[in-house]
Amino acid sequence: MKREIRKRIKEDLLAQLERSGLYGEYYLDLISHYMELVDIKAKLEVDIRKNGLRMDYLNGNDVTITKPNESVERLVKISGQMMKILSELGLKTPRKVTEKEEL
Repeated sequence: MKREIRKRIKEDLLAQLERSGLYGEYYLDLISHYMELVDIKAKLEVDIRKNGLRMDYLNGNDVTITKPNESVERLVKISGQMMKILSELGLKTPRKVTEKEEL
């Protein structure tokens, strides 16, 4: 994920916290955790774009089999966890900034 987009997401979340009157290390820690999940989510999305929804694996018998890309399932779990953090904080999902908007 581009650093500028990541920075703007974090700033948006912190601004929402401030407007909500939520202060303290607990809230800042949750925002930090959310941002770590943002990074993981971006990596999973890259893997899915690169490898697709299904991947070929070589099993122990030297036979190639096709299995679901594990990144898809992990992406769903990460996204759910991100939503739980936002819900816990009473915040809204930050609007995704496109690369065109950055220019």
